[in-house]
Amino acid sequence: MIGLPNACTFNRCRVRALRLGLVIVAVFGLCGCTTVSFYAQAIGGHVDIMTRRVPVAELLETQSDGELKKRLELAMQARDFASDRLGLPDNESYRSYVDLQRKYVTWNVIATEEFSVQAREWCFPVAGCVPYRGYFSQAAAHEFGARLSRQELDVHVNGASAYSTLGWFDDPLLSTMLRWRETRLVGVIFHELSHQVVWVENDTTFNESFAVFVQREGVRWWLRERGAAAQIDDYEANLQRQREFVSMLLETREKLAALYAGSADAAATRARKQQIFAQMRENYAALKRTRWEGYSGYDNWFDQPLNNARLALAATYNDYVGSFAQLFMQAGGDFPTFYRLVRALAELPRERREIELHELAARPAPRATNVLSTISSTPP
Repeated sequence: MIGLPNACTFNRCRVRALRLGLVIVAVFGLCGCTTVSFYAQAIGGHVDIMTRRVPVAELLETQSDGELKKRLELAMQARDFASDRLGLPDNESYRSYVDLQRKYVTWNVIATEEFSVQAREWCFPVAGCVPYRGYFSQAAAHEFGARLSRQELDVHVNGASAYSTLGWFDDPLLSTMLRWRETRLVGVIFHELSHQVVWVENDTTFNESFAVFVQREGVRWWLRERGAAAQIDDYEANLQRQREFVSMLLETREKLAALYAGSADAAATRARKQQIFAQMRENYAALKRTRWEGYSGYDNWFDQPLNNARLALAATYNDYVGSFAQLFMQAGGDFPTFYRLVRALAELPRERREIELHELAARPAPRATNVLSTISSTPP
């Protein structure tokens, strides 16, 4: 979508440049005295990726690497499935490919106060406020993280293998995505495309919980239609472990929040904070030894130092997944109808939207909801 100056008229180039600037601001945000350098790295990183895209259809005709070809074919099958069966946008997103030749596409910086579990937010147009700040350069992300650490904040720098421009551009498949197992690869394609269906400014938990539901339910449909019964069992077992892991994180987060709310002695609070993290490590070891029968898939997570920032987003991707599951049942298991209901929720004032979501989560069986009366007449 980004052309060279001699490949478009002056006006078209101005429109493209404006669009690029807006999407970079939307995805990464700007902050204080670091605005210029941050903006430059964001635009440069994005342009680098977009100008290196190669249509997957062309690669499949010329590719001699059998494993890469197999993975690209799988991704294209999932991409078609996303639109044909899940009702996700049918566009050029994830139909091109970029070999990044690095482990991650971006690095996100998450920060909290020393005695808080609430992530600091960075706000900007279009996407609103998000609880992280992203960099295309690992060194730049760690440099910014170090600056925040010197302000006595808890900081975590996390590598990301995919990112979305929310439909502003035709996002490509990335080499960082193709190394995943099948269910994660196809699931992330579903997840990122769902952000193009609904995105609510300043409500990261709503956006990510919706996308996680579409991802999980989409993978279930994908596996069932491919007759992969054994993979379904493995996938559900993995989701159950993930739920138990997240539950452990949330329990720890709640303990820390209670500690920070009720203590005025900094030294005692700091000591108790470390005790709570130590207890979480013990709980993980016990969970792995008993219920998980030695499964060690989360060992890498515990290999890094624990702090508030590591827990800050624990609820962001999971809080309302059960609510969206209820809404999907109310839609009769039909994705286009489900998207209409989600759009109706998205249009409500935030306080009312959260009430609806909590009521949905509390219902043991699907039944009529006030959301039905607010459905937009716009076709899905």
